[in-house]
Amino acid sequence: MADEQPAMVHEDSINSQDPNQHGENTKTKSRRPANTAFRQQRLKAWQPILTPKTVLPLFFAIGIIFAPIGGGLLYASAQVQEIILDYTKCYTEAPDYPATAPMPSNLVHLSFNKNSSNQFQADPPSWTKKTINYTYHEGVVVPTVQCTLNFSIPNDMKPPVLFYYRLTNFYQNHRRYAKSFNNDQLSGKAVSASSIDGSDCTPLTTTEVDGVKVPYYPCGLAANSQFNDTFYSPVLLNVPGGSSSDNRTYVMQNNTDISWSSDKALYGESKYNWSQVAVPPNWVVRYPNGYSTDYHPNLVDDEAFQVWMRLAGLPTFSKLAQRNDDDIMVAGTYTVDINHNFNVTEYGGTKSIIISTRTVMGGKNPFLGIAYVVVGGICIVLGALFTVTHLIKPRKLGDHTYLSWNNEGPSTATTSGRDGGMGLGGEGSHA
Repeated sequence: MADEQPAMVHEDSINSQDPNQHGENTKTKSRRPANTAFRQQRLKAWQPILTPKTVLPLFFAIGIIFAPIGGGLLYASAQVQEIILDYTKCYTEAPDYPATAPMPSNLVHLSFNKNSSNQFQADPPSWTKKTINYTYHEGVVVPTVQCTLNFSIPNDMKPPVLFYYRLTNFYQNHRRYAKSFNNDQLSGKAVSASSIDGSDCTPLTTTEVDGVKVPYYPCGLAANSQFNDTFYSPVLLNVPGGSSSDNRTYVMQNNTDISWSSDKALYGESKYNWSQVAVPPNWVVRYPNGYSTDYHPNLVDDEAFQVWMRLAGLPTFSKLAQRNDDDIMVAGTYTVDINHNFNVTEYGGTKSIIISTRTVMGGKNPFLGIAYVVVGGICIVLGALFTVTHLIKPRKLGDHTYLSWNNEGPSTATTSGRDGGMGLGGEGSHA
């Protein structure tokens, strides 16, 4: 009929979106993965079949390999000689000089080879304390408590002899503490107060001096809490062949070769004008009058600071303070002085000194050796147990050719109806 209206077509119908209706030859975009072996996960793969013939030899192999390795690690750890002295309460419980008192046995740990024919027999470690005036630099003299620890080394300790301090219950791995420093400032750049303020150094970023905001140098919690007890080199009291008045210092280097080369690379000579930066709160004792051109931190050469800033991952850690790489520390009685500056009792921690040797496997740490021996032993026991079980009551294995990945037949999965198949509700659907 002449007055028939054209059929109404919805704008969102399939026909309206078909490019062929408008004469366009563009391809319809699809998110379907390409039909390749990689995209469709049809690549060849090795599918291990675990049988007694393959599993049992593996258990014995692991045990045979791991057990000797663990034994070697335990032997290497046993060759390390060390003495650990906890001096946390020395400044409160030790008698005043010249009186001395034995240290409590629970604060002393000795680990020396007992098969040596040249063993030195001496009294247990003792301690004493006194108040001294320590000079940081000209015009800055600070009274401090100096603890003196007397201890004996039964065997000669071959170099390198390493002197550590150990702290407990000190969480350098706390997120806010670990991020509280500024890399640019440590590398030598004169970072402005506005850049430091509100940075990762929070809460020790800036302060006001004469109404002007200035940055701390170095800023942040990590630098401010640097361990600052002062250690002196041990002194041998009973020098072999000498008189009772002869003493000999076992010289240790306390600011050379104690940090890693990768640590040193992080620090640079500061470009700050020293009148434009502030001293961190815990450094004021050392710099009571602020920094000056003649007296200021030199982080490039301050290896003790670099060691401290290599943050520990556990709350109990040891850091290298001194070392001697050339001389034998002969058996005898030694004394070492320690200036007490770092208070650990206020947060429930302890501090100790460790004098130790090392092997090719490092310092004394039997854990790794024990772990290898335990794993190797468990594998051998399980292997023996499974072998006996298999011999007494073997389990019948199925035919592995029937496993799914060995079947090459076509998939029985049905299509979703997008490829022209007959879906539910379409023409020709079955009831």
